[in-house]
Amino acid sequence: MQKNYKGGCHCGAVRYQFTAEINDVMACNCSMCAKRGHLLTFVPADQFSLESGENNLTDYQFGSKTIHHLFCSTCGINSFAKGKMPDGSEVRAINVRCVDDIDLSALPVNHVNGKDF
Repeated sequence: MQKNYKGGCHCGAVRYQFTAEINDVMACNCSMCAKRGHLLTFVPADQFSLESGENNLTDYQFGSKTIHHLFCSTCGINSFAKGKMPDGSEVRAINVRCVDDIDLSALPVNHVNGKDF
């Protein structure tokens, strides 16, 4: 069942809301995810709304430069990223550790080998 969620960065400058059914999370071992320790869920862009902090976001890209790793320029937290699915549809990668009032211990973790992408 889909639910409405809210989340954001550490200092509160960046805030967003999204609708999703979060049954599990993804842990990737690519060079970026391994260093950040994120647990991710993905939502279509039209189910995500940035509520505040657009001017606080700094964009970092690497490799193929297809994912926009956005982080708060005040506190440095990367609470979500922008990208495209293989079919070209816009998606948001949500760092579930930054979602308000979610029980991470109740979510199974799927480990993905991102080093080879």
